[in-house]
Amino acid sequence: MTEHVTQPDLSAALDQLWMQFLPQIEERVAVLESASAALTEGELKDDLRAAAHSAAHKLAGVLGTFGLTRGTVLAREAEMLYSGDTDPASAEHLTDISAQLRALVAGRR
Repeated sequence: MTEHVTQPDLSAALDQLWMQFLPQIEERVAVLESASAALTEGELKDDLRAAAHSAAHKLAGVLGTFGLTRGTVLAREAEMLYSGDTDPASAEHLTDISAQLRALVAGRR
């Protein structure tokens, strides 16, 4: 006999997983915020750029799972921008991406 998962059960399970992973998600957004702030100041070091690239990559992978497809698109864009030598002209755009991700994450609660 097969067991069927109902939509409310799936939603409840996703909500539970969201709460479990929310601290990590918020921490990754904070890394992006720190990196964009450092870039704005002209002080983005390679280790923080690499951490921002990794955080953006992980966010791109997880946000869509929780129905935040716009967050996945934004995180992929940040990932691309942090993938190599980050152009200081990108600072304002990366700051905006971080702010949008923060708002999306806050709105999912």
